[in-house]
Amino acid sequence: MQEKEILLQNIDKVHTTEMGIGRISKNLGISGDVVEYCKNKTLKEESVVEHKGKNFYVTIDDCIITINASSYTIITAHKL
Repeated sequence: MQEKEILLQNIDKVHTTEMGIGRISKNLGISGDVVEYCKNKTLKEESVVEHKGKNFYVTIDDCIITINASSYTIITAHKL
């Protein structure tokens, strides 16, 4: 099965930690619900998902989102 399909089938499991919220907010310059922001970015048709090692890397618009492939924890996100 394609990486993106696997991630989309488990989108409800995607979450992050308190530290992750702060890191992602700062890195992307956003406020509000960072998990919903990242989920919505991932769900976009034009998002590209790669599975490398233990993580999924979601590239969309001007950012890359790193999600652990076994726990579905958003580790970080960065602007490209």
